[in-house]
Amino acid sequence: MRLVLISDTHLPVRAKKLPEPVWEAVERADVVIHAGDWVSVGLLDELESRAAQLIGCWGNNDGPELRARLPEVARVTLDGLSIAVVHETGPAKGREERCEAAYPGVDLLVFGHSHIPWDTTSPRGLRLLNPGSPTDRRRQPFCTYQTATITAGRLEEVALHNL
Repeated sequence: MRLVLISDTHLPVRAKKLPEPVWEAVERADVVIHAGDWVSVGLLDELESRAAQLIGCWGNNDGPELRARLPEVARVTLDGLSIAVVHETGPAKGREERCEAAYPGVDLLVFGHSHIPWDTTSPRGLRLLNPGSPTDRRRQPFCTYQTATITAGRLEEVALHNL
């Protein structure tokens, strides 16, 4: 199962549209995960129409229309892998331990907010991924997104893509 992970798209504030390489990845993916700060409901509509399956949550910059359609925390099990998606996880210091306590039984936590790519594993095995932002690099050298594969309940082939 092929995944595309994005967050903090901020459309149309930070960019007018998603970069074409992201759309190409979306079209090849089995599941697209968006970890909030869509800003535009239009992007939600377009991803729903173009993605085979879309999982997402709202972020701090998302208004009432997006919050009415998306959960604060999205949860799903894909091919035996338990996944939670949330926008904010707080400061980097202590993140793994905090998230272990907040998301018991979860194998993968996808989050956003910082626009800083992140890939760590907590002491008890919770994988934490932040794809950065495909449209607003802030202090990062590149705009980014991530891809990954799930095979028989295992997360594999996690890759960060620079735009």
